[in-house]
Amino acid sequence: MAQKMVQDKVVVVTGAGGGIGRDMALALAAAGAKVVVNDIGTSTTGEGTDAGPAQKVVDEIKAAGGQAVANMDSVAEAAAAGRIVQCALDHFGRIDGVVNNAGILRDRFFHKMSLDEWDAVIKVHLYGSYYMARAAANHFKEQESGAFVHMTSTSGLIGNLGQANYSAAKLGLTALSKSIALDMQKFNVRSNCIAPFAWSRMIGSIPTDTPEQQARVAKIQQMTPNKIAPLAVYLLSDQAKDVNAQVFAVRNNEIFLMSQPRPLRSVHRSEGWTPEFIAEHGMPALKASFVPMDRSADVFSWDPV
Repeated sequence: MAQKMVQDKVVVVTGAGGGIGRDMALALAAAGAKVVVNDIGTSTTGEGTDAGPAQKVVDEIKAAGGQAVANMDSVAEAAAAGRIVQCALDHFGRIDGVVNNAGILRDRFFHKMSLDEWDAVIKVHLYGSYYMARAAANHFKEQESGAFVHMTSTSGLIGNLGQANYSAAKLGLTALSKSIALDMQKFNVRSNCIAPFAWSRMIGSIPTDTPEQQARVAKIQQMTPNKIAPLAVYLLSDQAKDVNAQVFAVRNNEIFLMSQPRPLRSVHRSEGWTPEFIAEHGMPALKASFVPMDRSADVFSWDPV
């Protein structure tokens, strides 16, 4: 019998009670992993708790012959993140991978956003990913192996209306992933990001008041969460040992390698610059390479393959 791609690897998937997280947990288990299914069972905005979603996914995995355990600790607290990693150690004896997928939304236009709305989203997405990665890091270092997969978003990579908190967290997460990759590559530890395009309850509140909005949502609904899982499984496998510090996007049947910030164009003046010279000569030369402020370059507008 052929060896499965992540046979006997122990992987924590946060926010795995539904949507993309659930599909990644199921795919990992089907590929041989022992999975810690972490989910506090909260609403999309972070209210309430429910042990049901995580346990239901565990039951699905076990029914299919896999191994899994449910965990309801919150990634938004450092001590709780430590308990999630300890759960893997207690039940399966080691930890080989972490998928930072847990998240909430508190969408609001920036000029109306409250401090609580800012804090809550940053705490789960950015702090939560840091807490989880930090809790696993020493174990990875000691065993000289391990992989992180962080779920970023085009809201951070490209931008989006009404999501300053979420966008800031998700773009910050790509920088966190790069830093982890640089700091831990000497220990054979990898860190990569995936920006998923998939219909889930996290984006189920997109307005559909106009025919254009309805068409956009119909297009997004073609992008099912299970399309994301194969890349996550691959990135957590030993076959991805040379893939590090990258940002990928998955949309339906396409996998994109996303660009990372690099200089686009430069202007030089041997005498130095004055504000007036920048206005007259410098900025006009640079403007040709400006990135559009709207979402005209958003890959949601492309026809999915």
